[in-house]
Amino acid sequence: MFRPLEVYIGLRYTRAKRRNHFISFISLSSMLGIALGVTALITVLSVMNGFERELRERILGMASHATISGTGGTLSGWGGLIDRARAHPDVVGIAPYVQAEAMLNRGGAVRGALIRGVMPELEPEVSEIDRFMLEGSMNSLRPGEFNVLLGIGLANALGARVGTKVTLIAPQATVTPAGVLPRLRRFTVSGIFRVDHGQFDSALAVTHLDDAAKLFQLGDRISGLRIKLDNLFDAPRISKEIARSFGGRYWVRDWTQENANFFRALRTEKTVMFVILTLIVAVAAFNIVSALVMVVTDKQADIAILRTLGASPASIMVIFIVQGTIIGLVGTLLGMLGGIMLASNVETVVPAIESVFGMKFLPPDIYYISEVPSDMRWPDVGLISGVAFVMSIVATIYPAWRGSRTQPAEALRYE
Repeated sequence: MFRPLEVYIGLRYTRAKRRNHFISFISLSSMLGIALGVTALITVLSVMNGFERELRERILGMASHATISGTGGTLSGWGGLIDRARAHPDVVGIAPYVQAEAMLNRGGAVRGALIRGVMPELEPEVSEIDRFMLEGSMNSLRPGEFNVLLGIGLANALGARVGTKVTLIAPQATVTPAGVLPRLRRFTVSGIFRVDHGQFDSALAVTHLDDAAKLFQLGDRISGLRIKLDNLFDAPRISKEIARSFGGRYWVRDWTQENANFFRALRTEKTVMFVILTLIVAVAAFNIVSALVMVVTDKQADIAILRTLGASPASIMVIFIVQGTIIGLVGTLLGMLGGIMLASNVETVVPAIESVFGMKFLPPDIYYISEVPSDMRWPDVGLISGVAFVMSIVATIYPAWRGSRTQPAEALRYE
């Protein structure tokens, strides 16, 4: 039966100065190992959350939360669709777009590109392209002037700068008396943007909706509507509701479908890192086994005396479980405190380390994200701390059971 006496003795054993200092060293190393493992786990998962957040914001800053397109790939009479989509309470922005693949040429450089036609007055509702502009602005896109904004990678590949002329080669052909000729159009580069994501920086070119529709011979049709939602994580549910409101006549896709493999890979990597770093905590937690086994051996006489005074085997187990639990609890709390402090200050700590060693951990010319971000989430902190604490308790069971099996006569024979 559990009584406060067992807790008192267990706490006393934890605080007492043992004759064997090696046991104290093992207990301390177990405590510090748990603290270090928990700190590392909280920090690493927070950094991975930060990278995931940055990538999601960069991708969705240029992509859309959801899109509406026709079953044939184009939409006509889309003005009424905008009004109907805006009627949904979770839709905060909507804008039309034209999108097609083409070739861009300047001098001897030729690059494939994804051409996106937008309406500059509506585009800020669904994207943050203005935030990524290095030169120029969205306002430079005016109908009939055939201006274009290029990603930094695409501009560098073509050797283009603001004011440079580039030739756009559309896949649609024009039939002339001389034969079938590709459609060509000269565009002027009026801006350069940098998203720090290869999908956009190296392949995306943005022009006015009317110019793109004229180039690709769409007339008054568009490729679809881009939608921004109040909560991007509700995109699957909201996109289904919008599709149902249209009677299933249009194709509605959300960002989780278009980028499913990418974000699934990030989640898998995060799970693998959690498992690997949990092994550090497990090693430290199971050092408690060694410490408590030596404590049980050291306290054989004490156990025997307690047994002769009427203590049950269960009481002896509780004493050593309490002692091991204290080690695990203190280690977990120290690790949780250290992890929270480090994860909350990664953006400060990492630049300080870089300045001391004179190096850059993530060079901007190699990595898309050159700063180490952090996004500490309390559910992760709770899960990590809970796992570490449970491991500590599990590690106490065998030594405590072994102590409870001590026979008083055998233990006191040589005392």
